[in-house]
Amino acid sequence: MQFLSKMAKRALFICLALFGLSSLVLAQSAGVGTWPTQKPIRLIAVFPPGGSVDQVARILAPALQAELKQNVIVDNVGGASGVIGTSAMTRSEPDGYTFAVVFDTHGVNPSLKDKLPYDTIKDIAPVTLIGTSPMVLVASKASGITSFKQLVEQSKAGKKFSYGSIGIGSLGHLAMARLAKQAGFDWNHIPYRGGGPLMQDVLGGQVELAVGSEFLVKPHIESGGVIPLVVTTPKRSPQLPKVPTIAESGFPGFDAPAWWAILAPGKTPSAIVNAMNQAVTKALKTPAVASKFNAQGIEIVAGGPDTLRDFIGKQIAIWGKFVIQNNIKEVSQ
Repeated sequence: MQFLSKMAKRALFICLALFGLSSLVLAQSAGVGTWPTQKPIRLIAVFPPGGSVDQVARILAPALQAELKQNVIVDNVGGASGVIGTSAMTRSEPDGYTFAVVFDTHGVNPSLKDKLPYDTIKDIAPVTLIGTSPMVLVASKASGITSFKQLVEQSKAGKKFSYGSIGIGSLGHLAMARLAKQAGFDWNHIPYRGGGPLMQDVLGGQVELAVGSEFLVKPHIESGGVIPLVVTTPKRSPQLPKVPTIAESGFPGFDAPAWWAILAPGKTPSAIVNAMNQAVTKALKTPAVASKFNAQGIEIVAGGPDTLRDFIGKQIAIWGKFVIQNNIKEVSQ
């Protein structure tokens, strides 16, 4: 009986060893290997601290860390409407340890920039469409503007207002440029290097108007620092139900949502891209993350690589056409 017991144990040990080996081989052949256990994951936020991209990354990072059982470090690499951070991501090893959180500027940059340091298609692997949100046009208290109706009346009377956005070619910039062209307003655009600096100036009264994602401006609306005028989506935001839409305020059909996404270097193995997408999707659906995003007006999409690829393609087509038709160009800041 003792001999049989030893034989059984030995057979069991061999089976377990073979099972473990086969699992490792399967994982490695799929392109995942030991990912993500070798080193911390770097999550590049392509805008400076204080803006919505930074905040989205920092809300998502701890949930991803819990899901992947691996440290996730947020690294702010801002500048050039997200190009510098995105470029840093594309130059990284495609090993699943560097990703980027990008904003809606990603869909405009190919048409806005004379030459990008990367190929938007070949050098980038789409991972997850995080979500979309209304943008909100707000007024500083120093501006004297308390409603969109008042702003429209004064603009039509010839008053020239200045509005700030997170940069030339940002969706906020293009949305307001389209509105101004449609209405015949003579507005002056002031580009900023990110949401943090933008909100500092509108709170201080250095700029009369600002357009930003609901995620960015809502805390300042709630604190009474700025006055919300309109949102850029066809439907009112559940978080700001008293703020009218541009579409219902005399400009039917107006629609310009902000959006956030996660990208990877272009040659990242598809198995790792899919594994990261699954981890992000699970993280986005955790109550802690979902409630924070929903409270700031972000409608979670959690779309996969194909969904994001199609979405970005449509954004490039829509806003790229507007950039070209209206001769919008980047200038040195």
